Amino acid sequence: MAKVVVVANQKGGVGKTTTAVNLAACLAVMEKKILLADCDPQGNATSGVGWDKASRKQNLFSAYFEPVCFQDAVHATSFPYLSLLPATSDLVGVELELVGREGREFYLREGIKQIGDAFDYVIIDCPPSLGLLTVNALCAAQYLIVPMQCEFFALEGMAQLMRTYKLIRQRLNPNLSMLGIILTMHDARSNLTKDVENEVKSHFPGKVFDTTIPRNVRLSEAPSHGLPVINYDIKSKGSQAYLKLAEECISRLGRAGAA
Repeated sequence: MAKVVVVANQKGGVGKTTTAVNLAACLAVMEKKILLADCDPQGNATSGVGWDKASRKQNLFSAYFEPVCFQDAVHATSFPYLSLLPATSDLVGVELELVGREGREFYLREGIKQIGDAFDYVIIDCPPSLGLLTVNALCAAQYLIVPMQCEFFALEGMAQLMRTYKLIRQRLNPNLSMLGIILTMHDARSNLTKDVENEVKSHFPGKVFDTTIPRNVRLSEAPSHGLPVINYDIKSKGSQAYLKLAEECISRLGRAGAA
């Protein structure tokens, strides 16, 4: 079965979708079979790999309500080794549809079980909230990556996310573990960045990735072309940072699997 990694943070604008898309793309470049699952009704991860959100093909919303057809909602992309479970704006209705159903937290987990043996890794992108879609993603995953912007407001958001993480582990998914915190929009010249980095490392020893993601124009431009940054400009600082992150993730996952 695939190793399932969820990229989550209830705070918006921290590089969550950017991390999910580009981590998935970099792992695919390393010839790992990847499924990028977009659990955000905004569908930014879907468009970030060039998929037309107006497509009438099966997607995550239809898969939620036809679990036996989950495989039909997985589509190849134009990038080798990278498949997509796309999202559309219809996905916002899942919260209302599932709220009264038994086992509503585990629909995504059951779906991924049907298709997980076809992939090495499943990367799940979440909405910027802690609603039922995010809970489904956290219950489906074995590992959590938290992108965190280098600012002090982000530290407050981390406290809320960690409370949710602990509750999920206690009550719903004891197999979920923290793979790491990735610092995004990192500016090594800024004293604020250094202060936040030191603060996070002191609160979460051993959990902060060595790799940091810099502010980079190419990272901002790539989604408008429907491309991960590595396919847009492989020489950019953003591309090199996400390649290093992919390598570090493989290393950490290897150690976790051996533990």
